[in-house]
Amino acid sequence: MDGVITDTAELHYLAWKKLSDEMGWRFDREVNEQLRGVSRMDSINIIKDHNNVQVSEEKLAALATAKNDIYVDSLDQMTPNDYLPGAQELLNLLRVEGFQVALGSASKNSIKVLEQLEAKKYFDVIGDGNSVSKSKPSPDIFLFGAEQLGLKPEECIVYEDAEAGVDAAKAGGFHAVGIGPADRVGHADVRFDTMTEATLFAVKSHFTSLF
Repeated sequence: MDGVITDTAELHYLAWKKLSDEMGWRFDREVNEQLRGVSRMDSINIIKDHNNVQVSEEKLAALATAKNDIYVDSLDQMTPNDYLPGAQELLNLLRVEGFQVALGSASKNSIKVLEQLEAKKYFDVIGDGNSVSKSKPSPDIFLFGAEQLGLKPEECIVYEDAEAGVDAAKAGGFHAVGIGPADRVGHADVRFDTMTEATLFAVKSHFTSLF
């Protein structure tokens, strides 16, 4: 979802930054990059380790919940104008051409984001942080989506903007389209700088054996 359909990365960053400031912890955009595509609890552990502090599991869970409350409040400002360029056009075309589409996100707030974007209509299956116990780079979320669609991994193409997400797709036997710089998603089967370039035509041209 994030970095492919829309970009709530800045809202996540601001929420983690506010929480870290309240805790007196160091947190910057470089650390934030490590959280891309990672679950909430894995994220708080990365921040904890970066600050070399000892925190009980109970306290970590409470902090992760506090961050989520900050983030969810900020989602109210999202509108259907917040699709990434090219994303809504792709989703519309996938619907017109009869493709099955699943969401595979680590976020537990996917439904809220999709509702704000008025995007639920584009998805046959919604898999998120509530659907599986292991987050990316485990392939579980993508395997869940494929199973719900009645498809094998090798019959599916995953769009991902995160290194952990591409790792998850490859680990599960899926084809992977990377969105973003080569140093982050260059190990995908094909890479595009932005969603604007990752059109259905361009992806079909690469995965000719699937179409």
